[in-house]
Amino acid sequence: MDMAGLYIHIPFCKQACFYCNFHFSTVLRLKSDLLKAILTELELRRNYLGGLPLSSVYLGGGTPSLLEAAELVALFKRIEALFPVQPNAEITLEANPDDLTKEKLYELRQYTPINRLSIGVQSFFDADLQWMNRVHNAQQALNCISNAQALGFSNLTIDLIYGLPESPDTHWEENLRLAFSLEVPHLSCYCLTIEEGTALAHFVRSGKSKPVDEERAARQFEYLMDEAERHGYEHYEISNFARPSCYARHNSSYWLGEPYLGVGPSAHSFDGVSRQWNIANNALYIKAIEENRIPAEREVLSLAQRYNEYVMTHLRTMWGCCSSHIAKHFGSVYLEYFEKQVQPFIALGQVHVHHDTYSLTRAGKLLADRIASALFWVE
Repeated sequence: MDMAGLYIHIPFCKQACFYCNFHFSTVLRLKSDLLKAILTELELRRNYLGGLPLSSVYLGGGTPSLLEAAELVALFKRIEALFPVQPNAEITLEANPDDLTKEKLYELRQYTPINRLSIGVQSFFDADLQWMNRVHNAQQALNCISNAQALGFSNLTIDLIYGLPESPDTHWEENLRLAFSLEVPHLSCYCLTIEEGTALAHFVRSGKSKPVDEERAARQFEYLMDEAERHGYEHYEISNFARPSCYARHNSSYWLGEPYLGVGPSAHSFDGVSRQWNIANNALYIKAIEENRIPAEREVLSLAQRYNEYVMTHLRTMWGCCSSHIAKHFGSVYLEYFEKQVQPFIALGQVHVHHDTYSLTRAGKLLADRIASALFWVE
């Protein structure tokens, strides 16, 4: 049976992390108006997924863990009233460690259907956290993980960032040692990237911070791959590692091209043939929804765009790109092009072929974006 996902963007944070370029506000004045607008948008877009049952619901941001239990309860009531939700659906809340007090965790467990927590740890070192301008400290990160597990949240994932210019390899090694010792079944590990418009980009330009050291980042990524494998984790997507059967169902739906609805300012949606994205402005979003308008732009994807998206997302996963899928969905011209373009990477040992499936080798994972872009169809 076909499945779908629902993403809800909660665009509020206590303070701005220096590296972040997602849409958020540190002013909470519009919070109640915005939540009301999200409830209305859910109503307005109840038919977007054509009645497909939801296999995942993901509350991201921003910092959704800023919401009170009562606000979350109202949100889930509306979702359940409007959409068919699978009984075993994965329901994830993105959270910062400082929000996950024992009391908050108890409320989440008792009063909401949330069964998975995605915790923004980033590092277990205070010096790293201060450099990133995170709100929490290392002890809060350790406490919230053990408290969540004690209250029955076994399905946890934590975010960690490597490649910090001021952070030695020993910090990264210790971060991973702690993550594995805590028995967290899923890790999302991201290389620090310097995004335009962020405080970090300004610091690097002005000489206040060093740029990312690519050699150090590659070294730390290789160490991550080694240690994850040694501890029984599958490297199932470039940035994601999971114990068997603990894959992130929601994020996997993005990588595998399944439809999803995104609600809230800046949220993206995909119905299989078109993409849609909401305005990244809280006040304008609220005003439009109050007028029963969806403040979104829409793009119908061409065949070439759909092929490029397939290559980009599938090549990042352990499931890889399948030649029979390319032939069936894009035609023989695209298949011939793909097979021609991929040959140099096979010869270099960066792409592995098994039956009709092409996937990145360990060496290829260090160059994933470069390889994908070489396989793109240029219109």
